[in-house]
Amino acid sequence: MSVQPQVSFSGPHASPIGAERIRLLEAVGREGSISGAARSVGITYKAAWDAIDAMNNLFGRPLVEAQAGGKRGGGTALTPDGVRLVATFHRLQSEMVRAFQVLEPELNGTGLSAASLMWGFFMRTSARNALRGTVTAITDGAVNAEVTLAVSDQTAIVAIITRDSVRDLGLFPGRAATALIKAPFVILAPADEAKRTSMRNRIEGVVARREDGAVNSEITLDIGGGKTLTAIITLRSADDIGLKAGDPACALIDASHIILAVD
Repeated sequence: MSVQPQVSFSGPHASPIGAERIRLLEAVGREGSISGAARSVGITYKAAWDAIDAMNNLFGRPLVEAQAGGKRGGGTALTPDGVRLVATFHRLQSEMVRAFQVLEPELNGTGLSAASLMWGFFMRTSARNALRGTVTAITDGAVNAEVTLAVSDQTAIVAIITRDSVRDLGLFPGRAATALIKAPFVILAPADEAKRTSMRNRIEGVVARREDGAVNSEITLDIGGGKTLTAIITLRSADDIGLKAGDPACALIDASHIILAVD
């Protein structure tokens, strides 16, 4: 198996920096201007500046700087921090490839891959539900896009995200991705009472367990394919709909409440 891990740097309040943005930094260093770099990597001037602003926000120090004078009347160059970031990225990428190549032979025949293990080890999220799957379709709109993610043979989840996010995440049919869904965003209903709804996602399952607290109830559905989906609803609501272990139920999720992540 040929493994192509993708390294990215991320922070709590900024978009991640991955291979596409590293290529932009390299283009800035090569072309000597933001406009030239944007043309080189095939994005708009505004998109290039937005990406550079996001990178500067993540690292707290500028990665590019304006230069005055010269035959072309000045331009833009990488700062020493920018140069170090590009070099560090490529070193990490090479080390990840080497590590994956060592691990893959040991995992042959187990149904696991180095990529899936690394993702599971290092991904941290506050979302109660993290469902890994494969993008099967992307439908573009004027501003947003509808992305369909197959998380099992039985279940597909639809997320609505911006077209810019589709581009930044590098999404395409066949790409692995993970749907992140906070448990309070999952609405539950008995299976026979959720036939008609405006919710884009209607996922049927069986209650695997119910844990009641003083105010809320945490209910986990088995949605098939070895996947579960957890909802947090009020204890009163849980009692009103009367769900208990073994009952068929339906999870309703607004497509705009689903966050997509990639490794």
